[in-house]
Amino acid sequence: MAIQVGDKAPDFTLVSKTAEGPQLVKLADLIGKSNIVLLFFPMAFTGVCTQELCDISGGIGEYESLDAKVLGISGDGPFAQEAWAKQSGITLPLLSDYEHSVAKAYGVAYEQFLPEANLIMGGVAKRSAFVIDKEGVVRFVDIKDHPKDLPDFDGVKAALQALG
Repeated sequence: MAIQVGDKAPDFTLVSKTAEGPQLVKLADLIGKSNIVLLFFPMAFTGVCTQELCDISGGIGEYESLDAKVLGISGDGPFAQEAWAKQSGITLPLLSDYEHSVAKAYGVAYEQFLPEANLIMGGVAKRSAFVIDKEGVVRFVDIKDHPKDLPDFDGVKAALQALG
């Protein structure tokens, strides 16, 4: 079952590849410092994912002005994420959920990803957005079943504005 508005956000520790090397990112360490936007996306190096995260990177100042840290999460390895980010100009932190445990904890893992296209990989994250407040409570959820559908970013921003 997917995480709902009002639920406590499940904690996680994931790897992000930075210029300084692999870094562990723990959600609990970020709670209380700012609001958090988690953006789950299916796969690096794909058209819709690239457009989504490039658009967010280009408008990151708007999220920062709403006191939010934006994190992208996919099942890609951290080195692939780093190469994709460099190639595409993505500037927000990308977290590797290589085992798909976080996608499963948030209830956004496909049982079979695009079986009609013979991509039957289980665990791939559905494109989705979660807003988590400074107390670690989920304040907005938007989960898309089709990988080409983007989250409601106006809804994400409205949820952040409501948090003050």
